[in-house]
Amino acid sequence: MTWTSSMSSGYSSLEEEESEEYFFTARTSFFRRPPGKTRAAPQDVQKEREPHVYLSKEEVKEKIQSYNSSVTDKLKMTLSSNGIYTGFIKVQMELCRPITVQSSLNQGKCAHSNNETAFYLPNGYVNTLHISSTNTVREVIEALLKKFLVADNPAKFALYKRCHKEDQVYTCKLSDREHPLYLRLVAGPTTEMLSFVLREHETGEVMWEAFSLPELQNFLRILDKEEDEQLQILKKRYAAYRDKLEEALGGVWKPG
Repeated sequence: MTWTSSMSSGYSSLEEEESEEYFFTARTSFFRRPPGKTRAAPQDVQKEREPHVYLSKEEVKEKIQSYNSSVTDKLKMTLSSNGIYTGFIKVQMELCRPITVQSSLNQGKCAHSNNETAFYLPNGYVNTLHISSTNTVREVIEALLKKFLVADNPAKFALYKRCHKEDQVYTCKLSDREHPLYLRLVAGPTTEMLSFVLREHETGEVMWEAFSLPELQNFLRILDKEEDEQLQILKKRYAAYRDKLEEALGGVWKPG
């Protein structure tokens, strides 16, 4: 299974030991999404799970030929003699909470160390993975987290499929045993027909007990930092109001 990330169009492989590490210094914030705000558009609705349709080897071959003829970004599928095919899927990251990233220097050491950092991935960040028809949803999630050196439990995340139909955006959470490349093949290469999204599990309220102590400590540090930032913003705002009021009062009571 290989991996590509794209806010730019770089390419990387999970098999490459010396691959470039992708970290972001985007400002972490617990204020990015107000409480109760849904992360999807108003038209984003849950779609009932569609029945799985099994394809014969000949049908798979025909589907791949049709798929490759429609591809515009050179991300084609390849069918091997044993019937297994490989290809690419793009996964958009839509994470509400910060992820905990372990320093590459600590790989193989204690999972929770002082060199772990919690931060948000940039909104809309897209990863392109090269996978096979045998790879499951769970394997795709684990591959994404492993590449980013994410220390969070993969069970916290879920992969969703999204499609557009009649001005509606439909989403459906995929089971761990489903095969994303098969879904990509059946839907074709157009992302309007099908796209993949990585999210946290829909649990309503945040289940803080699911997080480790280092993760919770990181969250507290973020909150302390943002509390100070918000306090400074309020002080500046009210200082500006005070200056304007004093200026207005000075004009009203100015002699003569």
